[in-house]
Amino acid sequence: GTAPAAAGRAAGRGDDGAGARADAAGGPRERGGCAELPPGAEPEAAGAAGGAEIKESASQTRDVLKQHFNDLKGTLAKLLDERLVTLLQEVDTIEQETIKPLDDCQKLIEHGVNTAEDLVQEGELAIRGGIGEQNEKLWSFTKKASHIQLDSLPEVPLLVDVPCLSAQLDDSILNIVKDHIFKHGTVASRPPVQIEELIEKPGGIIVRWCKVDDDFTAQDYRLQFRKCTSNHFEDVYVGSETEFIVLHIDPNVDYQFRVCARGDGRQEWSPWSVPQIGHSTLVPHEWTAGFEGYSLSSRRNIALRNDAESSGVLYSSAPTYFCGQTLTFRVETVGQPDRRDSIGVCAEKQNGYDSLQRDQAVCISTNGAVFVNGKEMTNQLPAVTSGSTVTFDVEAVTLGSTNNNEGGNFKLRVTISSNNREVVFDWLLDQSCGSLYFGCSFFYPGWKVLVF
Repeated sequence: GTAPAAAGRAAGRGDDGAGARADAAGGPRERGGCAELPPGAEPEAAGAAGGAEIKESASQTRDVLKQHFNDLKGTLAKLLDERLVTLLQEVDTIEQETIKPLDDCQKLIEHGVNTAEDLVQEGELAIRGGIGEQNEKLWSFTKKASHIQLDSLPEVPLLVDVPCLSAQLDDSILNIVKDHIFKHGTVASRPPVQIEELIEKPGGIIVRWCKVDDDFTAQDYRLQFRKCTSNHFEDVYVGSETEFIVLHIDPNVDYQFRVCARGDGRQEWSPWSVPQIGHSTLVPHEWTAGFEGYSLSSRRNIALRNDAESSGVLYSSAPTYFCGQTLTFRVETVGQPDRRDSIGVCAEKQNGYDSLQRDQAVCISTNGAVFVNGKEMTNQLPAVTSGSTVTFDVEAVTLGSTNNNEGGNFKLRVTISSNNREVVFDWLLDQSCGSLYFGCSFFYPGWKVLVF
């Protein structure tokens, strides 16, 4: 059956599509965790493993707390020093700007007083001199005195108008900082979210997680993964959904997955969940390479209809789709639609056809029309647009020959879903078919399709 579409954004990893919404769940289920023990393990071993996990996580938590608060102290000291420098610069600026007029006034007064003293001394010397010399000195004195305004002084500001600097410091900041510090940081005995299920897909793994803390309200989730041989986790999804399909998964290779959450209205992330190990045994779906008219990504799971001439169907490289699984096509970009376009599955490759709208095939056209063995159904799905996801679920209904007159001896129940709508019908084949090919055909360039 299909699972609810998980809307969200994936951290991009090239043109192959690192992840996708988990629109459908199908295939065998895989569970695992790096802390799990094999069945039949001794209780003592389980207790030892649990004790080791507690001690290791406690040691890591102590190191994280010490490092964080040391960094915080250094940052706070730096911020306080920067603020002190700013305030001292303000003091220097105000002092220089306000004292300069007073200094200029004082210099002007001192200059006037010195000039007056010099003139008085010159007058006294003129009086004491002889008659001829006295007249000459008195004339010089009178001339200088007439050019000096001894009764004019610059205006001196009142003392109340002179700036008086002071520091305004609000001691309440200590209480505010104290309250924030005492509330800063928490120690959780277990993460609020854990991985619930890992489901293998061809070339991918669906990861599902759930809350385990009823008092925690999650706003966003963050999923990371890595190969078990790697030391570095990388983000693959951030969003509000609780499931996601991780692509770029190599078959029969173990991967670790972990998830954390961000509380409602908060910025920091919760502790990571216990890492879970999963792998996919299913062969990745690939388009056939070298087909004229289509360009493929490096992993061959994305096909782009290019500008070259093409008069045929691009098939999968092998019949890798098995009944009971869910086959998903995600349309990344669109071109000009044509009623002959097709996306679907078929019992075998047949050259010479320009579309999957033929016998022994089921498909959907880009206009939403559904074709079964070349005949258009009455029911129709929404037109395919950029970002559309089309899924095929096929189950065997009748095995071997039948006595009905429907013209086929092998019946499959097919469900095609697109844009929250689906059609269900029986597909009659001439012979039993354990696995199916998939294919697509577009008459105009610009269409890009990811398959998984």
